[in-house]
Parts: sequence; structure tokens; C-alpha cells
Amino acid sequence: MIKLKIKTGDIVRVIAGDHKGEEGKVLRVDREKNKAIVEGVNMVSKHTKPSAKNPQGGIVKKEASIQISNISLIDPKTKEATRTGVRVEGDKKVRFSKKSNQVL
Repeated sequence: MIKLKIKTGDIVRVIAGDHKGEEGKVLRVDREKNKAIVEGVNMVSKHTKPSAKNPQGGIVKKEASIQISNISLIDPKTKEATRTGVRVEGDKKVRFSKKSNQVL
């Protein structure tokens, strides 16, 4: 398992694939598969059977996972895609933007 630079709650932009240019918040990260689920990106139609929770059943739109290599973190200051680094400030490790050098 490799160390990922993207965490749940980050705002990211899709940099490759069918949804290139779309932005959203990371809802979940799967470290085993190197994938993330981004809010509003890579929507798929899922057919659901009727159940107690959803008595009607039918077709539900939901987000499918997207490869981590196809998304890039958005710098809150410049609103551009950026790479991240890690540095020690005091006794804590913090992530920072390589473009603006600002703590994320």
C-alpha cells in the first residue's frame, strides 16, 4: 500500500479521463485499490431492488470511484491544481501546497 496525498474532505479536480475539468469534494478514499469517490463526478445509474428502506426500487444515480492518479488537489489560495508536500512545524507534520507554500 502506498501513501496517498489525498484525504477525505479535500477539494479536487479531475485531470484526466471522461470527467476532465470537473471539481468536487472527496467523499471516500480506498487505499487498497488506489481509488477515491468524488462528489458529483463519475455518476453511474444503479438499479436497486425494492426493499424496506426503498419500497419503490428503481434507478438511483450515485458516484463511482475514480483512480487517484486522475485527480489533483486544489490549492485554496490560487484555485489551481497543486502537488503537496509534508513538513514539520513545531511538533506536528503538516501538508502544504507546493504552488503557494500554504498549509492545507
